[in-house]
Amino acid sequence: MAGSEVTIGYHASHEQFPPGALLHLAQRAEKAGFQSMLSSDHFNPWTPAQGESGFSWSWLGAALQATSLSAGVVCAPVQRYHPAIAAQAAATLAEMFPGRFFVAVGSGQLLNEGITGDAWPPKPERNDRLLEAATIMRRLWVGETVTTTGLIRTVEAHLHTRPAEPPALIGAALSPETAEWLGGWADGLITTARPEKQLKKIVEAFHRGGGAGKPLYLKVDLSYARSHEEAVQGAHDQWRANILSGPVLENLRTPEQLDAAAEFITAEEVASEVRTSADLDEHIEWLKTDIELGFTRLYLHNVNREQEAFIEDFGRGVLPALTRPAPLPAA
Repeated sequence: MAGSEVTIGYHASHEQFPPGALLHLAQRAEKAGFQSMLSSDHFNPWTPAQGESGFSWSWLGAALQATSLSAGVVCAPVQRYHPAIAAQAAATLAEMFPGRFFVAVGSGQLLNEGITGDAWPPKPERNDRLLEAATIMRRLWVGETVTTTGLIRTVEAHLHTRPAEPPALIGAALSPETAEWLGGWADGLITTARPEKQLKKIVEAFHRGGGAGKPLYLKVDLSYARSHEEAVQGAHDQWRANILSGPVLENLRTPEQLDAAAEFITAEEVASEVRTSADLDEHIEWLKTDIELGFTRLYLHNVNREQEAFIEDFGRGVLPALTRPAPLPAA
């Protein structure tokens, strides 16, 4: 049930907005009552219409300083970043802002990792190297000097600056199979919103794999505007490629290729996949269902460009309904 233990965060989409504008939006979100923020970490936008790709790690230092919000980032410490560099970046933020930062890790997309020119391996190998990367990061955070010779080569890496407490390492999953696999080694799960039955399967798989009792985070893609037509059209303009299947999203190389793959996706199809509504009560009911499934951190991503109206209206009409304690029963 909704209650004071639930954290509602604002998703900072670097693919869609310049870093300076996102910093202003994070400050607006804090004033409106959002309690946390989640940063994407891309080298490219998903499509040319999105048009941006600021460097998340630089931005996070500024955003944590400019607000009192907690923050997280979803990254792939496997190809574009060596895991030792991702571990150093995360350690620096966790040292400067104790207790306010977590890092989520996934196996990545060719869209971002392909810039290195290295071969793009199949999913099983990408999972294997993600686990290697997570293990390297954890060893560095506790002060080990790390040399590895597996899928990721590391030679005498040592972090000289470390936080008193390492950041939580959350596993990102889009399928029950991946959720079950990371249940045994990740500190928690982050996934994306979808119909209740599908989301329940991901949660159950995570628990089955060893994740019972670990926190559940949810990135909620939604489209809110003050008219239903604006919400529908805004989602279609900005986010239609993102409803493509996981294998497509993971294996196309450029924003132009993703745009072409989504050419014939209609606004109605996007609205059926992204929570699209101008009705705040409808958004509240969707989010209450997520909370009932066990998600305690929900990061709301309004996928259209109407960010100010979203922050203002959700701060006034949605967040209080989700984060206030339930009333005591009558005596």
